[in-house]
Amino acid sequence: MAEVAPGGHQRWALDRPKLVTGIILLGFAAVTAHDAFNMNFRAAYGLNPNTASYLVAGIMAILGIGHFISAARPGENADIVEADWAAVGMMGLALGSLIACVYFGAGFIAGSTLLFAFTARAFGRKAFIVDVIIGFVIALLIFLLFNKLLTLTLPMGPLERLI
Repeated sequence: MAEVAPGGHQRWALDRPKLVTGIILLGFAAVTAHDAFNMNFRAAYGLNPNTASYLVAGIMAILGIGHFISAARPGENADIVEADWAAVGMMGLALGSLIACVYFGAGFIAGSTLLFAFTARAFGRKAFIVDVIIGFVIALLIFLLFNKLLTLTLPMGPLERLI
């Protein structure tokens, strides 16, 4: 944010939360790109498994640079917004359910279905059953894309073994 200093010159102050977020995003981008570079795979034709990792690293780097630009721009004294801790808790539940489903053997589709439904609830959507159905369809399509088309293995559960 810009402040006017004595003499009419603008004095720049960086927006620290945006700056820290940009640094974290660039750090994640570097780690993801490093992992993609060190990834071993058998197939040498078409898209390799590391292609998606490079894409994610590039997107995170672009977002990090965007946060740096946003942190350096002067703002108009935006109001501070309080955190919605119920939504934050719901997002934690969403991630925890995905991790639990994968860890306990329920599989990718079940975990991703719950991830979608709880994330939608965190953003304020109230139709939980509809969100479960939408999440199931999306998770099934993603599983088929990765497992059948890209021949990449995702965590298997009872439902994935049937497909």
